[in-house]
Amino acid sequence: MDAKHTPHMADHVLTLLTAGDPLADAVVAELDHYGPRAQRALDAGLRRGLPSLGQQPPAAVAALLKQLEATPSWMDPLMLHRGDVVSLSVPPMWFGLCSITSALAHSYASPATARLLAQAGSPADMAAHRLAETGVWARQTIRPGGLLRGRPGYLATVEVRLAHARMRATSLTDWDSGARGLLVGQLDMARTWLGFTLIASQALEAVGIDITPEEERSLYRYWSYVAHLLGLDESLHQDVVDHAGARRLRDLLDATTPAPDENSTALTAAMIDAQAHAMAGAPGAVLSEEQLRHLIDSVLRRAFGEEWTDRLGIPGVPAATDLMALISQLNRQAQYWQTYSPASSREARRALKGPAPELKSAVLPCDASCRRNAGAARPGAWAA
Repeated sequence: MDAKHTPHMADHVLTLLTAGDPLADAVVAELDHYGPRAQRALDAGLRRGLPSLGQQPPAAVAALLKQLEATPSWMDPLMLHRGDVVSLSVPPMWFGLCSITSALAHSYASPATARLLAQAGSPADMAAHRLAETGVWARQTIRPGGLLRGRPGYLATVEVRLAHARMRATSLTDWDSGARGLLVGQLDMARTWLGFTLIASQALEAVGIDITPEEERSLYRYWSYVAHLLGLDESLHQDVVDHAGARRLRDLLDATTPAPDENSTALTAAMIDAQAHAMAGAPGAVLSEEQLRHLIDSVLRRAFGEEWTDRLGIPGVPAATDLMALISQLNRQAQYWQTYSPASSREARRALKGPAPELKSAVLPCDASCRRNAGAARPGAWAA
């Protein structure tokens, strides 16, 4: 997204305020009209491809499958077999704590999305479910081969796309076609996409996990294909090849998005509580729920900046427990030595395939009971 195209892009973004996803919207209408027959065709087509449906598949299902199976001209076929190598290099605990929480918070910052989600149930009741669901989808999406036709990441991504279409269909009767735009439309989907690229990277950078310019470009190439599967308008992502382009897109979206409201703050707070609770209860955990909540708050404040985190109701972290500078330094030192030589890089990759690393009690203050638990605990995976 070249800077000289920004004025034109700003006008184009405004035209997308009321844009949905015609292919997915038509499939939802077709499923409602034809019922099980269309659902069976959709399921079979997603797993085995459009040719497996024979001569006369349901029209909307066929059109969606044709778009999904079209290979974008810019895509490297080997990329899907490798997976999102940049995200895969992040230790699982930090991927969950930084990438997932920041991406969800970025989505919740849209009051239209937050209002729609809040109507589905109380934030506290749905927070853990949405957190786990998003974590599973993200991990399926980044795995080697995960986005190949019929594989878990491919199926889950299309499921997310159709869920967005279902939400649009069920909310249209309540939609005021005024300034707020279409619920869960193109611009909200673009916010979600930026959450797992730019915003997640900013959160990881806050804890000292940096990527090179080459890795940055690799990240956006991979997630451009995710955008293709999600039905995101190509004009929104095709020229976003690095963080600089992503920031320009984010600024354009922010200019068309009202400030977070009470639904945004409630959903964000519930999500942070659910993440802290899950991680504190995971095998091998050495931090209390309160300490983890402070850590997540600190990460999000650095990822979003003070103005936006204040709007989202994310509190400041007490100075006594804010050791982000130390955490960043330790992670950067670890990253340096892991990539110091080919041998150390191989060893680091082997380590990433095993259990997720603990966050040692020395990193953040820990009371006596926490230290006793740490000594008795065995290492294990952190929940997302």
